[in-house]
Amino acid sequence: MDYMDFVQNHRQSGADITISSLPIDDSRASDFGLMKIDNKGRVLSFSEKPKGNDLKAMRVDTTVLGLSKDEAEKKPYIASMGVYVFKKDILFNLLRWRFPTANDFGSEIIPASAKEFYIKAYLFNDYWEDIGTIRSFYEANLALTEHPPRFSFYDAAKPIYTSKRNLPPSKIDGCKIIDSIISHGSFLTSSLIEHSVVGIRSRINFNVVLQDTVMLGADYYETDSEIAYAISKGKVPIGIGENTKIRECIIDKNARIGKNVVIENSERVQEADRTSEGFLIRSGVTVIMKNSTIKDGTVI
Repeated sequence: MDYMDFVQNHRQSGADITISSLPIDDSRASDFGLMKIDNKGRVLSFSEKPKGNDLKAMRVDTTVLGLSKDEAEKKPYIASMGVYVFKKDILFNLLRWRFPTANDFGSEIIPASAKEFYIKAYLFNDYWEDIGTIRSFYEANLALTEHPPRFSFYDAAKPIYTSKRNLPPSKIDGCKIIDSIISHGSFLTSSLIEHSVVGIRSRINFNVVLQDTVMLGADYYETDSEIAYAISKGKVPIGIGENTKIRECIIDKNARIGKNVVIENSERVQEADRTSEGFLIRSGVTVIMKNSTIKDGTVI
């Protein structure tokens, strides 16, 4: 989003508060705070993550915000993106006098202000994702591997900056890499990496198959002597061991996954809490927890 367009729209409309909004379909609507609007785009009411009949009641004609008739039929709900522009005096009044103990704009201040102030919806009908759930975080990361991606880090006119890490380039030996992103400072040996994101300082050993996986990497390196010592004591080094197969998974930082492990959730379990064993499952995505150890031969 270009915030200058957002601010200019707010000024031209004369609204007290403008809310960035996104048209969405039935499948995702109950995950968001929804808005009802009139035929001029003025916000009349809010409903936080409604379901059932409450959800149906929040359907609106989204052609009011500029969607085509066909697109409006597919996306009959308007979700708040949680980005707001206020008139300065209105904002000060709300925070200092009306809601001095409030902690949240979206669930407290703005819904209570709809009847008193002119609140307008600003349409943003482009790429945007709320990564507040495991599934949405997982899908947003894997979407970066698409050709072309829905969101691009490579637009010179709109650069994206990250922390400078001063890591060496990755070392890749005898691997097959398909539709994937490999970050700095990693070691990959004779493995298949497909539709995956591999984070910094990752170590993926011989004959590993990594598919549909987001691997966040590691905060530090283990030396060759530390790795050898860990193996001699029957422990698992940081990274992924030989002959391991992983699919549809998020691997958090500093995870230790042993040899001959299978992580593929073949029974398609949707929810599970196995934190004592180093993993959990959310919306069908297996999550290997930070600093956890998955022992040799484990099947998940």
